[in-house]
Amino acid sequence: MPREIDFFGVLLPGVLPLFLVSVLLQLVLNSALSHLGAYRHSWHPALARLCLFVCIFSALLVTLYK
Repeated sequence: MPREIDFFGVLLPGVLPLFLVSVLLQLVLNSALSHLGAYRHSWHPALARLCLFVCIFSALLVTLYK
């Protein structure tokens, strides 16, 4: 994977596409978990959402850079 992506003369980080994919996956999982009521059992729902995003993003990074 390239370190930078040239987007009309602007250099963007190479992990930006992975970040955007992880945001989309987190939105889908967040809506599914909210619909199921899984956040009612969580001590801090915002922290659980953040941890879910970090896990998704790091899993995508590990699979790409391994």
